[in-house]
Amino acid sequence: MTRLIIIGGGIAGLSAAYFALTRPQNPPDEVIVLEKAHRWGGKIATERVDGFVIEGGPDTFIAIKPWGMALARELGVADRLHGSNPKQKATYILHKGRLHPLPGGLTMMIPTDFGGMLRTGLISWPGKLRMGLDFLLPPAKSPGEESLGRFVGRRLGREAYEALIEPLMSGIYAGDGDQLSLQATFPYLRDLEVKHGGLVRGALAAKRERMKRNGAAPGSRSMFVTPQTGLAELVEALVVRLRKLGAELRLGVEVRELKKDSHQYSVFSNQYAVLKADRLILAAPAFVSARLLRPHDPELASLLDAIPYASTATISLAYRLADVPRLLDGYGYVIPRREGRKALACTWTSTKFPHRAPEGMALLRVFVGRAGQEDAIDWTEEGLLAIAREELRLTLGVTAEPFLHRVFIWPRAMPQYNVGHPARVGRILAGLERWPGLALAGNAYHGIGIPDCIHSGEMAVKSLFRSQDERTQVNADASR
Repeated sequence: MTRLIIIGGGIAGLSAAYFALTRPQNPPDEVIVLEKAHRWGGKIATERVDGFVIEGGPDTFIAIKPWGMALARELGVADRLHGSNPKQKATYILHKGRLHPLPGGLTMMIPTDFGGMLRTGLISWPGKLRMGLDFLLPPAKSPGEESLGRFVGRRLGREAYEALIEPLMSGIYAGDGDQLSLQATFPYLRDLEVKHGGLVRGALAAKRERMKRNGAAPGSRSMFVTPQTGLAELVEALVVRLRKLGAELRLGVEVRELKKDSHQYSVFSNQYAVLKADRLILAAPAFVSARLLRPHDPELASLLDAIPYASTATISLAYRLADVPRLLDGYGYVIPRREGRKALACTWTSTKFPHRAPEGMALLRVFVGRAGQEDAIDWTEEGLLAIAREELRLTLGVTAEPFLHRVFIWPRAMPQYNVGHPARVGRILAGLERWPGLALAGNAYHGIGIPDCIHSGEMAVKSLFRSQDERTQVNADASR
C-alpha cells in the first residue's frame, strides 16, 4: 500500500492529487488532501449572488501556458471557457489623476506601435526620446541578475518604466519592480535583448512571428480565459473528479507537526492524532512549509521563510449604471506606484465580462495591496471598503451607495520573486534531497499563475515517483 498525503487544498494541491491518481503506472493506493480552510480552491474564490458573479481572487488564467487549458479539457469544462469582451477592449493607466488609454501595439508589455507612443500623454517628449535609444544601445554583455526596474530603465528609460511597465507588472505580482528579479518574472525580456539587440526590435520580431503563427493580427484571440460562472467552476469540477477517483478530501484540518522515520512521514493535526504517509506534498505557502520543517531542518526552513510575501485584497462593488458618471468603455485601469494611491488597479468587471452582472448594473473590482506599501493600508473590511469607494470617487466620480459589496482579504498571499529568487529556489530543491518522499508545490517557486500552480502539482508528483517509474521502465525493457 502506498499512501500520498497532500497538505493544501488550493489549485496546486488538488491538481497534484489529480495527477497522482491518473498516473498511467504506479498510482498511489491512497491519496489524502488536507486543507485548513472550510472550502477548496485557495485563492480561487467565486461568489454567485443576485445575478452577479464575483471573484475574490484571480478572475482569469492565461491560455498560452498549456497546463490550465489541458486540465480544463480533461475535466470536461473547456467548452465553458471564454475570453474577455472583444467589443470593449480598452485599458487605461492613471496618470496625474486622469485616465489615459494604454498605448496600442504592446507586445509582451513592450511598445511596438510608434504612432501610439508618440500620441500618448503618459510619457513626456524627453521620455519618448529616451525610449528611442533602445535601438542604439547594445545589449549588456553580462549584467548578472537584474531587477525588472533596473533592466527596463536601462533599455527604455526610467520614465517609461514608471509610467507604463511598472503599473502593468504590479497588476500581476503586486510587487516592487525595483526588487523583483527579471530572471524569475519576465526572463523573455532579457532574451529579446540578447537575441535581437534591443527590447523593441525583439518585441517587433515576436509580433511578426505571432501573426505568422496565428494567421491573424495579435489580439484577435483572448490570451486570458475563464469559465462561464467563475473560476470556481474549475475547482468544483476537479473536486468532483477527485472524489470519483477515490481521493479522500478533508476540510478544516490544520496540520501542526510533521515527523519522519526511515520509511514514513507522520502528520499530526487538529483532527487526527497521526496520519501515516509514504509520500508527502506540501502545497502550502512557503512560510507554512517552513514552520512544519523547521524542527527537523532549520536550513531548509530558513530558505523557505526567506521568500517574502505581499498581502492583498479585492473589493467588489455593484452600482446601478446610472450612478456611474463615467462611461465604462473598457476592462478598467491600473495605477502606477508613483501616483501615491492606496489602490493598484480597478477592473470594470461588468464590461470585461458582461454576463457577470444583471442588465443595467455595473460591477467594479478594486485591488489593494502592493509590496512595500502594506503599512499604509487599513486591512479591516471597513477600511478596505473605504479605500475602494474613495478610489472610485476620485477616478470615476462615483458617490452613490453601492447596491452590494464583497471584500476579500488575502494576508501574505503573493510571493515576491525578488532578486536572488532563482538561486534560493535552487538551494531549496537541493535541500529537498535530504527529504526523500517529500515535494513542494504552489505559487512560491516557479510561477504565480493558475497554470503555473497546476504544473507545480504535476511536477511534484513526477518528482516523488521518478525512481519508481525508472525501475518500472528498466523492468519493462528487460522483459522485451
